Amino acid sequence: MLAGCGAGTCQVIITTPMEMLKIQLQDAGRLAAQQRKTTMVTPTKLGATAAVLSRSYNVGPATVVMKVSATQIAQELLRTQGIQGLYKGLGATLMRDVPFSVVYFPLFAHLNKLGQPSPEENAPFYHSFFAGCIAGSTAAVAVNPCDVIKTRLQSLNRGANEETYNGVVDCVSKIMRKEGPSAFLKGAGCRALVIAPLFGIAQVMYFVGVGEFILGYTPFNLYSS
Repeated sequence: MLAGCGAGTCQVIITTPMEMLKIQLQDAGRLAAQQRKTTMVTPTKLGATAAVLSRSYNVGPATVVMKVSATQIAQELLRTQGIQGLYKGLGATLMRDVPFSVVYFPLFAHLNKLGQPSPEENAPFYHSFFAGCIAGSTAAVAVNPCDVIKTRLQSLNRGANEETYNGVVDCVSKIMRKEGPSAFLKGAGCRALVIAPLFGIAQVMYFVGVGEFILGYTPFNLYSS
């Protein structure tokens, strides 16, 4: 568990900026769609004069949606906020990834050990795959509340009537008060579906010795290493 805690802490240093940029790119599409909806006009509810004006002024597209890239977002954050801009929500990311590793690694080790033919042999690759899937999905669901908090804090651009948050405690209290406890499990199923095969495949690659095989240290064996 301590090893998992250390691994999760080190991982956050690398993954937090990537998570930050991913959320901004996802928000850009959502906010653009929201903007298009708010600028739509319903001519049936307007009079004849308003209908003429609507036809006169809506010749071109209602809105111009600017496409942004991860590079542009990173450059803007660095220019306006410095390196700390890329690490916004670091505390919430630590709250998610450290407990994830604490849950995942011991659980995987226990499940994988059940498939070992003997103490001297490793489990077959398919058992390592299923052990990784089960441990990964379980850990993902367990820390999903922290993932919800992290995502809310890292959203820089907000649409109309969307809540703003001032830190982890403020975020938790507002979600509980306005959305209820079930809000902390939003997206848990989708997150488990992503994490399960990811960690299942990763553990298979590790336990069958793909890296060692490429480096020429040990023979490659799918059934036992």
